[in-house]
Amino acid sequence: MRVESVEVGEPGTGQCRVRHTAIGVNYVDTYHRSGLYSLPALPSDLGMEAAGVVEAVGPDVTELAPGQRVGYATAGPGAYSEARLVPAAQLIALPDDIADEVAAAVLLKGMTAEYLIRRTFPVRRGQTVLFHAAAGGVGLIACQWLAHLEVTVIGTVGSDAKAELARSRGCAHCIVYTREDFPTRVQEITEGKGVPVVYDSVGRATFEGSLDCLATRGTLVSFGNASGPPPPFEAGLLGQKGSLYLTRPSLFHYVGTRAELVESANAVFDVVRGGAVQVEIGQRWPLADASAAHTALESRATVGASILLP
Repeated sequence: MRVESVEVGEPGTGQCRVRHTAIGVNYVDTYHRSGLYSLPALPSDLGMEAAGVVEAVGPDVTELAPGQRVGYATAGPGAYSEARLVPAAQLIALPDDIADEVAAAVLLKGMTAEYLIRRTFPVRRGQTVLFHAAAGGVGLIACQWLAHLEVTVIGTVGSDAKAELARSRGCAHCIVYTREDFPTRVQEITEGKGVPVVYDSVGRATFEGSLDCLATRGTLVSFGNASGPPPPFEAGLLGQKGSLYLTRPSLFHYVGTRAELVESANAVFDVVRGGAVQVEIGQRWPLADASAAHTALESRATVGASILLP
């Protein structure tokens, strides 16, 4: 990655030019950089999430105006920049009580947590769930939201410090995976019952163990590949382990319409505004140091959300 100067230009039909004030850093950015997820074309900018101010609007844009604060997380790569053109349909008007840095840190991760726990596997009060990477950006938001819904969270983390942070955000049971066998601990915590759902963004390193944590007819929600993609397996394994379900969801299939996008973002803003979810910004880097942000994220050296400042 390197910094280059380019001409942004004027917005076309249905577009806005947005001057960024804060940029979110997410694991999907590292997937784009590594080639795990393909980009539309190369060379390409990176980054899916940012907040800023509308500088100019194109023809037919009526819902937004210059000077308006906005955020986005579904406009495609290009957020690692001082300014860019964004389809107006992908922009979310920011409420006055949601700061730019908070929006850039919470929109993509918060909407991810929203669809995971409210729509992919809608949790119910009193259930116990397993959430991997509980001290990560999505994990900290999900732990708080789940605790708010009166759901017991078992979380995996990489260190005692991260365990302490996750506990402070609603994680009832923390498993330090570097020294504990998490399937064994989950079975101990649940008295052999297992959990109805595992939310797994780690991938290869946790996939088989996650299956072993599930109760009969449980669901593995595999939504990320921090350790690499899960290995191939025979579908019959799901039957052998208890008629299990496996899904590989993507945020974009849950915010495919304007109404879904706005509803998901507003749900995130509501839990932040109400105090149920506190946004933990653990790291800030200048935009020019984006490579350092990727190094920290991939080495699991970050806590909470990370942002770039243009």
